[in-house]
Amino acid sequence: MERVPIDYSVILDCAAGILYNLDMRITTWNINGLRAALGKGFEERVRALNADVLCLQEIKSRADQLDAAQHASLTGLYPYITWNPASRPGYSGTATFSRSQAVQEYLGMGLPEFDGEGRLIASRFPGPLQDVLLFNIYFPNGSRDLSRVPYKLDFYARLLEWCDGLHSEGLKIILTGDFNTSHTEKDIKNARANAGSTGFLPEERAWIDRYLEHGFVDAFRNLYPDKIEYTWWSYIGNARGNNTGWRLDYFLVSEALMDRVTAVTNHTEVMGSDHCPVSLDLRD
Repeated sequence: MERVPIDYSVILDCAAGILYNLDMRITTWNINGLRAALGKGFEERVRALNADVLCLQEIKSRADQLDAAQHASLTGLYPYITWNPASRPGYSGTATFSRSQAVQEYLGMGLPEFDGEGRLIASRFPGPLQDVLLFNIYFPNGSRDLSRVPYKLDFYARLLEWCDGLHSEGLKIILTGDFNTSHTEKDIKNARANAGSTGFLPEERAWIDRYLEHGFVDAFRNLYPDKIEYTWWSYIGNARGNNTGWRLDYFLVSEALMDRVTAVTNHTEVMGSDHCPVSLDLRD
């Protein structure tokens, strides 16, 4: 199945005051159910994050499942929203919210075995990101019984094939979202206890290594080599209160883009999901 981009015309109306800032913030957040989050502080939290582009994962809904008030609330936050829901109701799905209209978009990888789960949106925007393809990704979970680990690893492999091709063409890439893998022992509270759990299996962690060998940089770990922070906590056993967590949410950026990255922030204080938002700040 051929991967076909969705192209949009772009109108830059300076008279109307449409300007692009020299600095840009991209925020990723696994919201664990968008409809559940709406009306429960989601809007206020998103405004405080002040992102130019907001990448949501695990939205668990389609646009037509939101009522008029919910749509109004979301478009009041961002005028442009791209949806890629899963075909299965109440499951998976991604959405990208932005202040400017994308000039190019891909919904999925053009692979039916993955695209029905709504796991990927790739976007290129005008302004500071015009030379960058931004991927909003919800990587598969390997499942508690490990039955989906092969599917997860195949997703990693097929995405890297695409990225290798883009890098060979000279394009810069930002991969962000819920990777569903903690890369090193610095990224998980109880490494030994979770050595046999999906999300910390050697074969899963090796795929993060492979991405770093193929021209990507873990922006957070590059800037803060020794910082211990997590982005996901179980709802069980007061894990968040005890900070018994995992770092599952990343920004992997092309090596050629890393000199524009000024900060990566894990917003550990922001509630509303079992994940916290993570922000990447860029300068043009």
